Amino acid sequence: MTNQYTSRAPSPAAGHEWLETPFGESLLNPEIRLVEEAFDGMFGEQCLQLGMWGKSNTFLKFARTQRATCIADGMLSGDDDRPGAIGALHRLPVESDTIDVAFLPHTLDYSDDRSHAILREVDRVLTPHGHVVILGFKPGGLWGLRRLVPGAELPPGTTSLISDRQLSDWLQLLDMRIQGNTRYFFRWPLPGQKRAASAVWEARGRRFWPELSACYMLVARKRVVTMTPVKKPWRSRPKVVGGIAEPTTRVSRIRIDHND
Repeated sequence: MTNQYTSRAPSPAAGHEWLETPFGESLLNPEIRLVEEAFDGMFGEQCLQLGMWGKSNTFLKFARTQRATCIADGMLSGDDDRPGAIGALHRLPVESDTIDVAFLPHTLDYSDDRSHAILREVDRVLTPHGHVVILGFKPGGLWGLRRLVPGAELPPGTTSLISDRQLSDWLQLLDMRIQGNTRYFFRWPLPGQKRAASAVWEARGRRFWPELSACYMLVARKRVVTMTPVKKPWRSRPKVVGGIAEPTTRVSRIRIDHND
C-alpha cells in the first residue's frame, strides 16, 4: 500500500517522501542541529509541535520540557509514526496559557493562507514568557530564483512562503520579542548537488551572503505587559500627643459673622 496523505489541507506531511531523499536529508540534518541548540535553554512543562516534519520525535526528543507532543491536521495512512493528536492547527484543541514552547517546523509554509490564524492560536496557548521556534522557507534567496533554473523545485505541497522579515513583523504585532534569526541552507534546490560542495557554500553563505539562504529559523518569546498598581493617596492623620492633637501645617478657614 502506498502512503497517501489523508488531510483536507496541505501539511508538512506532504513532503514526507521528499525528506527521505538524499537532498531532503541534507536539509533535515542541519535543521535538527539548529533546533537542538534552540531547545537547550527552553524549559517548562509542555512543548507542542504543530505539524509533521520528519518523524514525530525527530525534533521533540531534544525538548527540555517535562512533556512534549506533536499535533497535526492529518497523518500518513499506513504509517506507524503517528502524531500525538489530530486537530486543526488554526483551532488548537489546547487550553490557553498552557504551552511553554511552541515549535512550527515549516508549518506556515503549508498553512494554505491560514498563517495569521495559526500564529494567533500560538499566542493564545503560550504561557507568559513562553517561546516559539519557527522554521520556514524563504521566498527570496537562491530558491527564489528557482524559476530560472531547470529542474529546481520546492518541496511538494508548499503553499504560502513567508519571508523572515514579514514573519518578524507579525510576531511583534502579537507582542512577541524576536530573540534570534538564523539563516541557513545555501544550496540550489537541485537534488544532484554534492554534499561536500554544499558544506563549503553553507559556511561561506552564513558569513558573506545570509540573504541568499533558502531557510530561516526564528525564535521569539511572548512578552507580558505588567500593570503597576497605583496606591491610593492617604491623608495623614494628626498625631495625638497627651490627648491633644498636634497642630498641623494646614490652615483652616474660619468664618466669623459680625453682628452689627
